[in-house]
Amino acid sequence: MLTVLGFSMVICFMYLIMTKRMSALIALIIVPTLFALVGGFWHGLGEMMLNGVKTLAPTGVMLTFSILYFGLMIDAGLFDPLVRLILKIVRGDPLKVLVGTAVLTLLVSLDGDSSTTYMISVAAFLPLYQRLGMNVLPMLCLINLASGIMNLSPWGGPTARAAAALRIDALDIFIPMIPAMLLGCLTLVGMAVLFGLRERRRLGIMTMESHHLENISLGLGDAEDCEANRRPKMFWPNFILTTALLVLLVMGLMPIHILFMLAFAIGVMLNYPKLEQQKERIGAHAANVLAVTALIFAAGIFTGILSGTGMVDAMAKSLLAVIPHSFGPYLAVFTAVVSLPFTFFMSNDAFYFGILPVIAQTAAGYGISAEEIARASIIGQPFHLLSPLVPSIYLLVGLAKVDIGDHQRFSIKWGIVVSMALLVGGIVFGAFPLWHS
Repeated sequence: MLTVLGFSMVICFMYLIMTKRMSALIALIIVPTLFALVGGFWHGLGEMMLNGVKTLAPTGVMLTFSILYFGLMIDAGLFDPLVRLILKIVRGDPLKVLVGTAVLTLLVSLDGDSSTTYMISVAAFLPLYQRLGMNVLPMLCLINLASGIMNLSPWGGPTARAAAALRIDALDIFIPMIPAMLLGCLTLVGMAVLFGLRERRRLGIMTMESHHLENISLGLGDAEDCEANRRPKMFWPNFILTTALLVLLVMGLMPIHILFMLAFAIGVMLNYPKLEQQKERIGAHAANVLAVTALIFAAGIFTGILSGTGMVDAMAKSLLAVIPHSFGPYLAVFTAVVSLPFTFFMSNDAFYFGILPVIAQTAAGYGISAEEIARASIIGQPFHLLSPLVPSIYLLVGLAKVDIGDHQRFSIKWGIVVSMALLVGGIVFGAFPLWHS
């Protein structure tokens, strides 16, 4: 009963948002509530919702202040030189823009934090796409999937979770997966070339003069307002502050939401010392903040009900129960394949701490090591980041002002392609076996 209820709830939610019959914000609240009531979970429903909201509260705080911080840096003109440099390199060629998007995002996402990657990449590239009249959906697809590939680093969430759940070293998971990750990166660049050729056929190559390049900048409002908010003399202080922030994020010396709160407070005082200026800048970004954080807390209700009612456990157990005994020698590949739907329909915590140990224990009976199962389990991460249950996806689509349903319809098939490239790389380069005799 719970299994059917859980899968029905997720399918109903996906259908409603992808067909635009309901906004993601409303669907995240209404759909799980109705399904919980249908399932008879009258008592404790409010507590389930509150627990889910509490769980995502730190993420909501982090996104609030990270949007404010990077919005502030955009207003001050920190990223303008980067945008102009990229424009000079690509010279109005959509193919070069898309390949540059893939390559730069792969480099930026080395920090292992999807939210930071999205903010920097969108800030750098969105003005180019708008200036050239390009479709932003390929940009979001490449940024999303690049983050999923590089998130397999030892300091990224999935690898760390798999290592902790199976009590093994994260480096033992990561190092054998490097060739597979490189194949995933090449696949992503190949996708960028394909998207770029399509856009080049549609738009052609624009000729951009030097004075046009100098006038390209990021920011909210019209050109005069953007120019008034620029702080060119603060470029180096802003650059040092942002670099220090990213270094501290990677080192993990403080919680990420606290770091963004501190960085924003310092940044706004440095660039806009007057109280009126500070209020104006915060107000300018209030709509973006509200759009993202409202979705985060609504997602807390969805995940709270999914976990609190036991649906997520029932869904996992039912899928594991259908594994035939003859699949035993192929459990590594099976784990890689099911990691796509598992991590799409549930949180990484639920998959890695609830399901992975059970699979690993079963696989041990067939001579498949815990390290091999752990490597297979992270194959689905590029696809996972497209899930509506991942908070950072709302930041990505919010920054680009794109509907999440449009983004998912465009990107899901490509997410499967990248994950399959990782799967092929993992098998070919020996990260985990196709079968164990």
